[in-house]
Amino acid sequence: MAAGLRKRGRAGPAARAAGLCGQWLRRAWQERRLLLLEPRYTLLVAACLCLAEVGITFWVIHRVAYTEIDWKAYMAQVEGVINGTYDYTQLQGDTGPLVYPAGFVYIFMGLYYATGQGTDIRTAQHIFAVLYLATLLLVFLIYHQTCKVPPFVFFFMCCASYRVHSIFVLRLFNDPVAMALLFLSINLLLARRWGWGCCCFSLAVSVKMNVLLFAPGLLFLLLMQFGFRGALPKLGICAVLQVLLGLPFLLENPIGYLSRSFDLGRQFLFRWTVNWRFLPEALFLHRAFHLALLAAHLALLFLFAFCRWHRTGESILSLLKDPSKRKVPPQPLTPNQIISTLFTSNFIGICFSRSLHYQFYVWYFHTLPYLLWATPARWLTHLLRLLVLGLIELSWNTYPSTSCSSAALHICHAVILLQLWLGPQPFPRSIQHSKKAH
Repeated sequence: MAAGLRKRGRAGPAARAAGLCGQWLRRAWQERRLLLLEPRYTLLVAACLCLAEVGITFWVIHRVAYTEIDWKAYMAQVEGVINGTYDYTQLQGDTGPLVYPAGFVYIFMGLYYATGQGTDIRTAQHIFAVLYLATLLLVFLIYHQTCKVPPFVFFFMCCASYRVHSIFVLRLFNDPVAMALLFLSINLLLARRWGWGCCCFSLAVSVKMNVLLFAPGLLFLLLMQFGFRGALPKLGICAVLQVLLGLPFLLENPIGYLSRSFDLGRQFLFRWTVNWRFLPEALFLHRAFHLALLAAHLALLFLFAFCRWHRTGESILSLLKDPSKRKVPPQPLTPNQIISTLFTSNFIGICFSRSLHYQFYVWYFHTLPYLLWATPARWLTHLLRLLVLGLIELSWNTYPSTSCSSAALHICHAVILLQLWLGPQPFPRSIQHSKKAH
């Protein structure tokens, strides 16, 4: 009798858990429409999609042929450092010289040893598959805090993009490594860990320079939160980390290291461009065209900073003051203010890039749902937003790129920019109104 009671007692908690699980599943089924539309269900949908992605990524690795592009070059460049060459001008690979900062060298040195000197491609693919899933997790954590994007959109961000799966596990580029570190940095900023966030941001920059497209937004947020003097230590963290990582190479040949790893004037090949195929090659390579793009990039950044991000009614120079000494006391930054500023800053840079290569898609792919859905606009329905997302995906999957695919990409970018400009401001004017009332 006692044994039977003990047996039923042990079964009790399990039965209650099963009952609760059943209730939860029934409720989820009853609210299945809300499940797809309500951002509060982001984590639930994210968990299901991540499980699906495990199977999809495994299938891609084992069923789709690996394509060698830069991996052997990465390994040759890293091997040069392992053999004692610290002069960046002497480090070469099959596709050219080493043009990435020192963080790239250390991370891919670890991959060099983990993959039998770069020869075990399958192990490298599995490592990048884990990196892909970790990136998705970091991105979903960001979207969970913004509560802006309906969960059904995440299917198109995960399972439906062939190009992104290819960049991660079929090409093994360094771009995904930089972006994973960037999304980790953003999560730390959302957690108000500004020092650690800046540290991870600098680490991401040390893998690939494209992360600097987020830098104007980060600088604005630091000034808004801390003022000029308060932001200096955070900026110092970024600078000191770059020096420490690059120290062995700076001691050997400082000019060579800086000119190679942070070469802002590097020329891109017209044959690989995704975004400017409709231009004549001579114009694409012309320095005046590059300067015009830079001017447009900076002008739009200033416009957003003055008209969209800085909404207190004070001069933009008030950001340099200590927050406690400003006429309008700053409010704590919300997740959407942080994400909107960073994602918009990066997106503006991509719109005016001198060239976008196929692997550059991951520079902004995971930010597109937020850019399209975070600012409600009546003229841009769910269907039209999905159409924009689909056209962008199609443009990046057209190889080689055509005049039509490049033009379609620019049109989609223009639609997103227009929505960001016309949509509700992440920094509302209510602060200014409260100042006038006072």
